[in-house]
Amino acid sequence: MKIPARLQPLADDGVIDEVISRLMSGKEADIYIVRCGDTIRCAKVYKDAVKRSFKKAAQYQEGRKVRSGRQARAMEKRSNYGRKQQEEVWQDAEINALSTLARAGVRVPETYGCFDGVLLMELVTDDAGDVAPRLADVSMSEEQAIEDHALMMHYVMLMLCEGIVHGDLSEFNVLVDDYGPVIIDLPQAVNAASNNSAQAMFDRDVNNMRRYYGQYAPELLNTRYAKEMWAMFEEGELTPDSELSGEFEDDSDDSDVDAVLEEIKAVLQEDQQRKERLREAAESSDQ
Repeated sequence: MKIPARLQPLADDGVIDEVISRLMSGKEADIYIVRCGDTIRCAKVYKDAVKRSFKKAAQYQEGRKVRSGRQARAMEKRSNYGRKQQEEVWQDAEINALSTLARAGVRVPETYGCFDGVLLMELVTDDAGDVAPRLADVSMSEEQAIEDHALMMHYVMLMLCEGIVHGDLSEFNVLVDDYGPVIIDLPQAVNAASNNSAQAMFDRDVNNMRRYYGQYAPELLNTRYAKEMWAMFEEGELTPDSELSGEFEDDSDDSDVDAVLEEIKAVLQEDQQRKERLREAAESSDQ
């Protein structure tokens, strides 16, 4: 196919040799399958902020560090320089998260560098060389669901041990190859200790996984991994070797009406997000 304008500099510099096809168009980036020598990889082309539809971006960026006070002031003023710096912070968050999580033992795509808003990384495939499907596009047995859910909880625990909350984890941001789930899409990853919304995002991430795998293994719907892990994290007791039970006892037996309402609200939001993702996927396939 014709090389897109954003990828032309990489082709000119010999970083990529061919753009094979566009894999998908998402809310914050377009993904292309590219050839680099004899290796097939993918190039994630981040969309400009004005074209990006990711909601509540400021909420996700809370607590992210910038290199200097000048950059912070420019970002607050929304100057041209500030917007450029904000874009770099958004992109760096994913690169840093992917590198950190790979070292921690979480299965994520390997990265090969970011070039002017284009992240070059591993193309996750099955043994036949085909692009690995999203979790949302596969079905499984009850036994497989229990096994994969346990693995996902382990990955989420390793992420939290590194102080990282995905922030948008769902069946649409997990690929499945022949070795199990691979977590993708982390530009909105938040700092668990410095973002005021981190716990709510963590609850949503974990409960999204509970809901998805729970449709194949209903016993998972009664687990409370989000509460268990966060409580251990707050107490400084969560480690990569922590053994999780999926059980959690609240300190009080009193009914918490606000918590129930928040849970209902979260479920409704999750349902709306799933519908939006399905619509985006349909639009992408039509293009």
